Amino acid sequence: MLKFTLQILAPSNHGRRRFLSVLESAAHSQIQAPVSEFPKKFKLLSLPKCKNISQLRKLHCELIVNGLISELSTANKILHAYTLHKDLESSYALFCDVNVKNSYFWSVMIGGFARAGEFLSCCRVFRDYVRSGDLPDDYTLPVVIKICRNFMDLGMGRLLHCFVFKCGFCCNTFVAAALMDMYAKCKVIGDAGRVFDEMPERDLVSWTVMIGAYTECGNPEEGLELFDRMREGGIVPDKIVMVNVVNASAKLGSMHKARVVDEYVKVMGFSLDVILGTAMIDMYAKCGSLELAREKFDGMRERNVVSWSAMIAAYGYHGEGREALDLFGMMLGNGVLPNNITFVSLLHACSHSGLVDKGLEIFSLMQDKYGVRPDVKHFTCVVDLFGRSGKLERALSLIEDMNIEKDAGLWAALIGACRIHGDVELAEKAATSLLELQPQNAGHYILLSNIYAKAGRWKEVAKVRELMTRQRIKKIPGWTWIEVDNKIHKFGVGDHTHVQSREIYEQLKQLREKLELAGYVPDTNFVLHDIDDELKLDILHTHSEKLAIAFGLIATPEGTPIRITKNLRVCGDCHTFIKFVSDHEKVTCCS
Repeated sequence: MLKFTLQILAPSNHGRRRFLSVLESAAHSQIQAPVSEFPKKFKLLSLPKCKNISQLRKLHCELIVNGLISELSTANKILHAYTLHKDLESSYALFCDVNVKNSYFWSVMIGGFARAGEFLSCCRVFRDYVRSGDLPDDYTLPVVIKICRNFMDLGMGRLLHCFVFKCGFCCNTFVAAALMDMYAKCKVIGDAGRVFDEMPERDLVSWTVMIGAYTECGNPEEGLELFDRMREGGIVPDKIVMVNVVNASAKLGSMHKARVVDEYVKVMGFSLDVILGTAMIDMYAKCGSLELAREKFDGMRERNVVSWSAMIAAYGYHGEGREALDLFGMMLGNGVLPNNITFVSLLHACSHSGLVDKGLEIFSLMQDKYGVRPDVKHFTCVVDLFGRSGKLERALSLIEDMNIEKDAGLWAALIGACRIHGDVELAEKAATSLLELQPQNAGHYILLSNIYAKAGRWKEVAKVRELMTRQRIKKIPGWTWIEVDNKIHKFGVGDHTHVQSREIYEQLKQLREKLELAGYVPDTNFVLHDIDDELKLDILHTHSEKLAIAFGLIATPEGTPIRITKNLRVCGDCHTFIKFVSDHEKVTCCS
């Protein structure tokens, strides 16, 4: 009797096609079609719109009862619907029940785990896919490579690269682009470059990914050079490429490059939409020109919260806290509600401008008035706010009372404040937590060593240096860059490699004598070596910032702004030196 009933319920080919069409629509839109859309002889239950997983399971049961779930095309659609609803348990159960799977079926399950961030499950299903004897396609491989990228699993990524090579997919642009992106995220830019160089043909996506990879890995010069190669090869850039190029220019900090990129955007006729316009605001701000950044901001036809936040941030890291607060008021007046990024920018601006009370007011209002829950970045800004103003105990109390997970940035802000105010005991406490989180970060060891050195505790300095040597951690050398006549010049401490080195040192000597008469007193506390004062002065006078400024005074006309860029924090003595130069040499020094 059961067999007879199932035969009666079995649909015709025409009815089955109609049913699958409705099912596909339901799977993609997550909406169940009315019962009238199904052939009457299905006798399906009258279901409401498929808005939740319970209703989807009912649909699944109907398919089982009507004998349709055994068809792979039907199972594909139900599996896809389950992954859209993020019900991985039900989707995996269905996946395991189907004996004969096609590439789409494997890909949907792998993609479902990948979107949910289930790294091990994604890799396990992919392994079973490979063992099944089927050859993965150019949809599945990028999905698995991307999840290696997201979890920064370089080992698994390399294994996948070997598999890609074995299967002959190295020339596939989608797979190659995914590999380049994965290597860039794992900071292995050399491997990303080799994948790019070995591609027989490169499309716009490949160039875009590689330009972004160089920028992300701290090689913006190579990214801009690659952009020039792309254009020479006849590839016409789109707006996405230009955003990557603008970001590279921002990282490089070269005003000349920024202007060239800006001019190219105008020639190509790209409108300053939210994404490109915001990137250009950031580019000009990081190249030292708030005026041009604001010009781009004012020229945007449409601005969203990210655009406003970028301009607020620009004022913030130029120390223009009042302007940042004024712009925030304009933002609210234009009906744009702030988000968590906006408040990070505002708190950062208050911290760098010494606006302690205003910063605390904003921190209080962000949740009470605007419903933005503070995260660790906001707390880090407040710790920095307290630290810069000397309120170290309040900074520590804030950290201890936090109910969210602490990260390295938070402890780094505290130890940075300890460096400014010479609190060795608190610095040791912060360093202990910091080195537990990031034991291989050379900057943390150097910061602690510098605090000990400033306090004259040379035995502790030696212990930190010995620990670095034992763990094979190398100090990052400090460099200063200056752009003159569209060319970047690079200086290190005590540098004599520049072709005009003799003139630079003579200029620096005259400048130092002039500034000392005006009241500048070298602060040898910033020479962090156990040597006599005369040698300390020699080292202090040849810091890379001072060499770059002396060269700028030689090589540029009087009154020209001198813009220097550093990879490390400017020391206190150089900061004072730069202020005296700005007051007495009729130049604007921007660092």
